[in-house]
Amino acid sequence: MITVHHLNNSRSQRVLWLLEELGLPYEIVRYERDPKTMLAPRSLRAIHPLGKSPVLVDGDITVAESGAILEYLVGRYGNGRLKPPADTADARRYTYFLHYAEGSAMPPLLLKLVFVRMESAPVPFFAKPVARMMAKGGQKTFIDPQLKLHLDYLEGEIGQSGWFAGDEFTAADIQMSFPLEAAASRGGLDASRPRLTAFLERIHARPAYQAALKRGGDYDLAPKPPR
Repeated sequence: MITVHHLNNSRSQRVLWLLEELGLPYEIVRYERDPKTMLAPRSLRAIHPLGKSPVLVDGDITVAESGAILEYLVGRYGNGRLKPPADTADARRYTYFLHYAEGSAMPPLLLKLVFVRMESAPVPFFAKPVARMMAKGGQKTFIDPQLKLHLDYLEGEIGQSGWFAGDEFTAADIQMSFPLEAAASRGGLDASRPRLTAFLERIHARPAYQAALKRGGDYDLAPKPPR
């Protein structure tokens, strides 16, 4: 049985989604973030020394890092699904976006989160103006321009098909979901980029995505149901 060590509001939601797309049975071991620090609990270090999630255990095989987990699952259980044919242009795009999602897209989004929190972080009263000025300045001069650069690039790269690695939905689209959901939450992604907005709408409507939400629990980046 496959086991996913799953942290709420984290990248491990993508692993649950892929497992649902593949129709594989799995178990979840749940971990909750510290409500003050938002860090994972130390108990995750018993599974992986870095104490990060996701971690997947499949028999005597343990795999960490969401991109590596997606590659492992598609390679072992996909039977040709959710991946372009080898040695094609689409296959090269597939590999690229599996790595781009964390290697290039996520760093400015993480910086945005840190700098936004700096604006309201508890500091001595005499240091507050300086801290806020640094936080706002860092966002204006570096982070926000980087986010715009990446979103403009992705709006052009997603192509007429609406997917990142060819004409069909693949695991690369699952991998790209987290940075784009984060961008919609805090990085400036809105209706001014219709292709990316439509991409999010399509993936959120997939039955496997919805099933993963039910299994995984709290996930703040998911679309909120209408009231």
